[in-house]
Formats: sequence, structure tokens, C-alpha cells
Amino acid sequence: MTRYKREDPEITRRKFINTALGATAAVGTVSLVSALGTANPVFRLTRDKMPPLKGDILVHASEDKEGQPVTVAELGEKLVRAWPQGKDAQGQPLIRKGDPNNVLALYKFPKGQIVAPTNMDATIDGEIVAYSDICTHAGCSVGDNDQQVGEMKCPCHSGQYDPKRACMVVGGPPPRRLAQLPIRLEGSNLVVADFFLENPYPFNESEWEARKKAVEDQLG
Repeated sequence: MTRYKREDPEITRRKFINTALGATAAVGTVSLVSALGTANPVFRLTRDKMPPLKGDILVHASEDKEGQPVTVAELGEKLVRAWPQGKDAQGQPLIRKGDPNNVLALYKFPKGQIVAPTNMDATIDGEIVAYSDICTHAGCSVGDNDQQVGEMKCPCHSGQYDPKRACMVVGGPPPRRLAQLPIRLEGSNLVVADFFLENPYPFNESEWEARKKAVEDQLG
């Protein structure tokens, strides 16, 4: 007489399947909870997160002058960083720094130095030009304090751009140039004339078109 009881193979098979299903369900539940726990919150397109909009005034982004309008006299061949300042729902001034990707780079070069493929109609007198200051490689700010006059070099991975030629990539890993922002002079203020001409970081072309439409729909 055997010491051990032999189990029915079919019962053993059912136990295995039930155990496996139970384990799968448990893992699935844990995975779902983990995914929900780490999911990004829903993005709300508030006015401070909107991209630079037509009519926005360009104000200083540096800590010592933040919020003060940028003047032509302050511009030169050394990069000046700026925020777009629009209005909130009540019509009060609002700096659009809720999205750090909204920071801008401004330059003023002697006449004739800014050349194609820069959109000359989007400059002020062919001398003042504005770009996104966010590197298209990994999203770092190109506006580094150690910036040399007339050059744009990202401090994160040494991406280099030429601000006299549409911020074309001239060195390093960036996949595309910086987006140019159309600007105009209104009294003593530098003012945004329209949306970025190209998709700025972190958008691809279709995402940028969708973002512009979302802004237009929200503002009516």
C-alpha cells in the first residue's frame, strides 16, 4: 500500500489554472494601481501656460528685471531672455511662465547681418529677432549666462545654433532649429505678432497645430 495519495491529473490541472489566473489578476491589479499612481495629472491649458500670443508684450525673464518690458536699447548681440506677458481673464497683466518652455531669446544685430532662412518679415527692421530659448534636443534653456556674444550654445549637451540664420543647428545633437517668433514694435514695447512660425520644443508639427487650435478655441 502506497504511503502517498495519488491526485487526479484533471484536478491538479484545474488547481494550476486557477492559481495562475489568480496570480495574473493580482499582478494586473498591482500594475493598474502603479500606473494610476504614476500617471501625469490632466493638463489644463490655463492662460499662464498658453504659448506666446499675438499682442503679448515681451518682458525680462532675468530675476533682477523680471516683468519689466524689454526695450530696444537693452538689446544687442548678447542674448536677452524674455517672457511673453499677456492678460488674465479679468484683463490684468499675466506673465505666461506657467510653462517654462515659453522663455524666449532676443537679439539685435547690425543691419544686414540677419540673413535667410530667417523670416525677415517676422523681425523688427531686419535687426531684432526672437526665438524659442528651449533647445530642441532635450529641452534645456539655451540662455546660459556664459553665452558668448552672437552665439547660442546649449549648456546641457553643447547644441549650437546660429541666431543670424534662423537659429539653424551648426553643431551638436539638436534635431532641428529653434522656432522663430514673429515680433513687432509697438511704441517702446516689443510685441508678439503671431504664433511661433515652426513647432517649438516639445511639440511635433501635428501637436503644435493642435495646441494652436486649442488656444484659439479657448479664447474664442
